[in-house]
Amino acid sequence: MLAMYSGQVGLFASQDISLSFLMWEPELIPVYLLLSLWGGKRRLYAATKFILYTAGSSVSLPMGALTMGLYGSNSPTLDFEILANRSYPIGLEVILYLGFLVAYAAKLPMVPLHTWLPDTHGEAHYSTCMLLAGIPLKMGGYGLIRINVELLPHAHSIFAPWLVVIGAIQIVYPAPTSFSQRNLKRRIAYSSVSHMGFILMGVGSATDIGVNGAILQMISHGLIGAALFFLAGVTYDRTRTLLLDQMGGMATRIPKIFTMFSSFPMASLALPGLSGFAAEPMILLGMVNNQNFSFVFKVVVIVVAAIGTILTPIYLPSMLRQMFYGYGIVKNLTSHVTDAGPREIFILICLFFPIIGIGIYPNLVLPLSNSKVGFVILQKYLSE
Repeated sequence: MLAMYSGQVGLFASQDISLSFLMWEPELIPVYLLLSLWGGKRRLYAATKFILYTAGSSVSLPMGALTMGLYGSNSPTLDFEILANRSYPIGLEVILYLGFLVAYAAKLPMVPLHTWLPDTHGEAHYSTCMLLAGIPLKMGGYGLIRINVELLPHAHSIFAPWLVVIGAIQIVYPAPTSFSQRNLKRRIAYSSVSHMGFILMGVGSATDIGVNGAILQMISHGLIGAALFFLAGVTYDRTRTLLLDQMGGMATRIPKIFTMFSSFPMASLALPGLSGFAAEPMILLGMVNNQNFSFVFKVVVIVVAAIGTILTPIYLPSMLRQMFYGYGIVKNLTSHVTDAGPREIFILICLFFPIIGIGIYPNLVLPLSNSKVGFVILQKYLSE
């Protein structure tokens, strides 16, 4: 876990495009080991699929980084600040953009490169699921903003509408798929895929408020996703099953877990006053503010995204109904089972307070990205 943290901190802190790649690849190895050593029955399949998707898709990263660093200058440089002021022929820029997009889309993940995520979450230990949902998925969104939007603005102007369209489809598509999942962690994983669609829409909006909304969504989902997978693990420790059709009627037996499990899905479905609600309207407003999109395009995309937002309150509350309501009872839930202890409550409260804080007052975190996002968007418009 410490090795994984090192790679993540190195990636987010690097000011050099080659260093960001060098931090990107080693971060994958600890995740592979966490999966293959401490996963479920199909852990080797899930770990192999994870490494094939994430490592295989990042083959283009070093080639793109070296091309950008060596192009059109007597003094090669890989520094982000210098590369931000460089321009490339549109054909080369499109090729570079696609190379980086494939790598970051698989990590985010973006449909159709998302199939590794449900398998990985379904087989990983819940502590590994928390780490995956909390930070590694956001590396893809960060890369899109840091490289594709900032360093390749002309190509981003071409691909931005496609990112918005794919993002809108991604919000809707996982909803019925999630509803059909019998495994608790796989259902939460598909809800994560759906929320990543909002990040794609925010990045594709190419506006100040839209990109800030995408960053806020990344922070919000990191907190909510980690909490949901922690609760899945807490429940599994007591029931010894993740199959929803083997659960039911647990609310009276473990009321503290039931209370917390009822709270975090509300944040995930963007209940007002919680962090999910703060991010999603910003993303939609950012897309509306983009003057390059036609009125019909905006209306269609917003309607599709709204359908996905409506579907979310169907599959998450139904998950709660299957787990905690009704007359069924888990066979392994004995009369001696204990409710959430002080350690578990403390962890959940530490995750819940930021969710409420961001939901009520988003400016707790927005000033951290406002100035940089404003600069990136300004550079994009100057390049046009």
